[in-house]
Amino acid sequence: MPSGAQKRQPKYQRIAAALKEAIAAGQYGPGDRLPGESELMGTYGVARMTARQAFAALQAEGLVEARKGAGVFVREFKVGLRRRGIQRLAVEVWGAGGSIWAADGHGRDPQVEFLGVSEKPAPAAVAAALGLPAGAIVRVRRRRFLLDAKPVMVATSYLDAALTAGTAIAEPDSGPGGIYARLADLGRKPVRFREEVRSRMPTPEEADGLGLTSGTPVVLVCRTAFTADGHAVEVNEMTLDASAYVLEYEFDAP
Repeated sequence: MPSGAQKRQPKYQRIAAALKEAIAAGQYGPGDRLPGESELMGTYGVARMTARQAFAALQAEGLVEARKGAGVFVREFKVGLRRRGIQRLAVEVWGAGGSIWAADGHGRDPQVEFLGVSEKPAPAAVAAALGLPAGAIVRVRRRRFLLDAKPVMVATSYLDAALTAGTAIAEPDSGPGGIYARLADLGRKPVRFREEVRSRMPTPEEADGLGLTSGTPVVLVCRTAFTADGHAVEVNEMTLDASAYVLEYEFDAP
């Protein structure tokens, strides 16, 4: 029987909790269809709006997804990319002309969709990180990465516009090894990286750009690349589909 606290819960929350328990117990597995609104109405004696609120609560938690005309289904989390944060940045990868993004796919090379290169005043945090004056002009490179035709990440790189003027970094195709190899050509080889990682729910623009279903969070990774003398030469802000990635960091004890 429901406890006193459960009885005080709104009906839709009690229904959502019951469905969560059924999912956790394996009664409904990934990809399975949950009972429809009419079934919930009959089982719990509630109005259609209450049934919809229960489903909405589960969607907000990222446990289920609604498919138009088909019903509500338990979400399947298919991790397509294991992002090895340290190994992928090794000079042996980009220094040999390889793509650090291809390293994530492990044989399934992610497709890179170039979204543009431009010059604009640096955001305050970017200018500070690159050691540039406030409002300095930076070169902005934006890319979207897809795996099996599904967007999984959008990345925006910021670099000193004066440093990179007239180089392949200002072109859509920066050449073998990408922008780190081109920075090395300029005598500004990155040798150290710092990544800051956090997570939140996506903005509408992010959800649209990554094709995210309701309840899917994003992982934000901000990477700064440094030369041997400690000068920052790139800030890269990445927005990842949290359901598509595992972030892995392996390192020796200091």
